[in-house]
Amino acid sequence: MSAPVLAAAGHHGGVGAPGVAAWLVAVLVAAACALPYAAGVAAYRTRMPRAWSPWRTASWCAGAVGVGVAVSPVTAVVTDPAVRHMVQHLLLGMLAPLALVLAAPVTLLLGAASPRGRRRVARVLRARPVRVLTHPVTAALLHVGGLVALYLTPLYALAARDGVVHVLVLVHFLLAGSLFAWAVAGPDPAPHRPGLPTRLAVLVVAGGVHGALAKLLYSRAGSLPAGGGHTAAQTEAAAQWMYYGGDVAEVLLAVALFAGWYAARDRSRRRRFPPASGPDVPAPSVPVARTLST
Repeated sequence: MSAPVLAAAGHHGGVGAPGVAAWLVAVLVAAACALPYAAGVAAYRTRMPRAWSPWRTASWCAGAVGVGVAVSPVTAVVTDPAVRHMVQHLLLGMLAPLALVLAAPVTLLLGAASPRGRRRVARVLRARPVRVLTHPVTAALLHVGGLVALYLTPLYALAARDGVVHVLVLVHFLLAGSLFAWAVAGPDPAPHRPGLPTRLAVLVVAGGVHGALAKLLYSRAGSLPAGGGHTAAQTEAAAQWMYYGGDVAEVLLAVALFAGWYAARDRSRRRRFPPASGPDVPAPSVPVARTLST
């Protein structure tokens, strides 16, 4: 399965106009991710008494670069088409989403918006359909279930033949992966987000299904994915990337989950036992999180 932008731009590994078009599309995709966030940071600075975290900005930029790389001609250096597809899956579905989520885009939006806009965002987050969609179980079903449907049904072969379907599949990778990372370990305020035990359990189960799917692809490399047109050796190599690369991404997600839990516990402790006021105590920021409970 070739890279979506390469197919859309007509790039087949050569040089000239098609290659330039593929690079241009990849740059535009990365810019489309980065520029709205940059605008949000600028608006945040005008509304809030303290600057936005540069680490959050760096995390978003890393995620945007990851998305751009995944859909760029860089992936053409991987000559094995099955491995190339799996590298895209890891970038778009696991690594880039984690970086984007750790940038706390909802918190940035709440801080950059006007009071009226902030209330609108809060209403959206509290809406029942959004609550169901952002529940870790729902997010895991969309994230891992999409992979099961791709590799165990004719969808993979269809995406290999149809460039539009291919692009839609990788868009699903990015959106479902971002939703899953946000539901499990997002630092943004989220009404009704389950506690640590539930999110950790979902992460473990989803990781187990992801690993089991990789093992199934490896053991049935001669017949899966159906209609993919790969040799057994190619599928085995891709399955190894899926298995070990998925482990790395899931460990990073677990680290983010526990780090966020620890930070939230520390903030709760500070609220219960506030420091003594004095000239060295910084001015409190606008309580954007409180908007979600009003």
